[in-house]
Amino acid sequence: MGARQSTAARIRELRELIRHHDRKYYVEAAPEISDPEYDSLMAELAGLEQQRPELVTPDSPTQRVGGAPTEGFATVTHSAPMLSLDNAYTDEELRAFDQRVRRQLPGEDPSYVVELKLDGVSVSLTYEDGALVTGATRGDGAVGDDVTANLKTVRSVPLRLAGRSAPSVEVRGEVFMPRKAFESLNRERAKRGEAGFANPRNAAAGSLKLLDPREVAARPLDAFFYQIVDWERLGIRTQLDALTAMAAMGLRVNPHAAHCRDIDDVIARCRDWEPKRRSLDYETDGMVVKVNELGLWDRLGATAKAPRWGIAYKFAAAAARTVVTGISVQVGRTGKLTPVALLEPVFVSGSTVSRATLHNQDEIDRLDVRVGDVVEVEKGGEVIPKVARVLVGERRKRLARFHMPELCPVCGQPVVRPEGEVDQRCENVACPAQVKRTIEHFASRGAMDIRGLGTALVDQLVDGRFVSDYGDLYTLSRDALAALPRMGEKSAANLVSQIRESRSRPFSRVVFALGIRHVGTRVADVLAGSFPSMKALTAASAEELGGTEEVGPVIAASVRAFLSSKRNLEAVAKLGRAGVTMASRASKRGRGALAGKTVVVTGGLARMTRDEARAAITSAGGRMSGSVSRRTDLVVVGKDPGSKRDRAVELGVPIIGEEEFEELLRG
Repeated sequence: MGARQSTAARIRELRELIRHHDRKYYVEAAPEISDPEYDSLMAELAGLEQQRPELVTPDSPTQRVGGAPTEGFATVTHSAPMLSLDNAYTDEELRAFDQRVRRQLPGEDPSYVVELKLDGVSVSLTYEDGALVTGATRGDGAVGDDVTANLKTVRSVPLRLAGRSAPSVEVRGEVFMPRKAFESLNRERAKRGEAGFANPRNAAAGSLKLLDPREVAARPLDAFFYQIVDWERLGIRTQLDALTAMAAMGLRVNPHAAHCRDIDDVIARCRDWEPKRRSLDYETDGMVVKVNELGLWDRLGATAKAPRWGIAYKFAAAAARTVVTGISVQVGRTGKLTPVALLEPVFVSGSTVSRATLHNQDEIDRLDVRVGDVVEVEKGGEVIPKVARVLVGERRKRLARFHMPELCPVCGQPVVRPEGEVDQRCENVACPAQVKRTIEHFASRGAMDIRGLGTALVDQLVDGRFVSDYGDLYTLSRDALAALPRMGEKSAANLVSQIRESRSRPFSRVVFALGIRHVGTRVADVLAGSFPSMKALTAASAEELGGTEEVGPVIAASVRAFLSSKRNLEAVAKLGRAGVTMASRASKRGRGALAGKTVVVTGGLARMTRDEARAAITSAGGRMSGSVSRRTDLVVVGKDPGSKRDRAVELGVPIIGEEEFEELLRG
């Protein structure tokens, strides 16, 4: 018994020692022992764990290189949306951001933290009692892929946090591939006759999507962390404090973050880093500017896509010269016509570009771009190709100006330009182009998540008149699908199964899947919470919709117009007849203790996690919000509540404690 206890003690000692040296090497870049000494410790630990397999734990350093490949990735719903940042490209746009922040915070004097914007893959990690339990990609912002096994192979991702940590901690960061490691990887791929990756970001993203963690372990990935999600519960007050707290936990934090007292300091910091960024061993395409005082984030809030407390300043992109060979016009799912420049292929910022969006007629006129012109092409944010400028001096002959068509290039119906808008639209909701893209959106990951229903198959189904809208998907048979080109019996059966399973998606995802203009995942959640059935949503007036928190008159008008269309209502009716979820679970069960109420939870609850609180509120018919406003009905206060409690007192919103909250839930 003594020997067994001695082995267990030595295993614990080795794990702590290896974690210490991992942190010194991968996080602090200050190794204390040689590689052979480190390998010796790992070999001893692996040997002891082989003798005592019952003592192997998921957070042991030996478990970084995972086991067998997975069949695919499960999905993870993020506890809070992983929103994208709006972009700024000039000093004036940074100043405009500062002015918006100050207008929303009268009497406050916010400062900023400026951090390098890494060009990698955003991830969210959850630790329970100090051990890594879940790691997910950003995905569509609401739902990501569970890549825990792959993230465990990244040496700068600790399997266990250092020191004493909270029972539950969620952090967010960026996984990337250093430049030298990327170049080395491409050299190795070339030796094996494999195609190289276009750039480090693609290499990192592709690596995280490998199904075999052992292959991921062979890729030289790294990570930096930049956000603690539930900062309030941990008693953290500023972004600088959050970075310090993560470093203390053993999470690698980028050392170049800086505190700026005002926007002038921010601009100076951004200018200082633009020429220096190439000296780094990793890609960065800009700077992230955040309000430092976290208590102000809730007051600033967010749009459906981006937080108002932060912005990404993008460095000037690399440009390349090429020739415009043509301009085509695409029709999107909302009927918007988008002109696209067809280009002689040219290599820009890591990939070959042959097309670039021209956005609308106003942009074409501003650039004065014509077929045959020599142009400079950049990548907006070093991702999306765009025509930056026309080299008019190299125009050797008269070239015809381009004008957007008066008729839809797909269905031939008249094109309109709504008053006050820059875009032209085809208003024929039966336009095949709109139908195709609407069905594709309906089947997408964040919507109904119908795997296997991609662009090519959607085109086949619409062109072959198998479906006229997404409601018809639920009438497709295996035999009909199997008869399509390149669609065997097994693929047809799998797709029918996927379509059948999608009927149980939550009501909020059904609302998003409809493809209503301006309605993203966040707004869909809000609408489903405030109007918890399709019948209630369809019956809601523009005034009722516009009075809903985070909706407003523009979105309200769009929802009302969509649900006033006979064709759209027919498609929605088909969904109902097919058994698709047409009401929230709380609505189906009848009125709950919090029916119709908007509830904010602030501070740490002793007997339930934040996710459990959200689920309890939803089950009781209510909606959990992240900010206190005049439309908030109730604030639940836990330990260290912070500014939300003060805001509730200021607005006169009822406040209760955890015990009273539990009594309320019990009815």
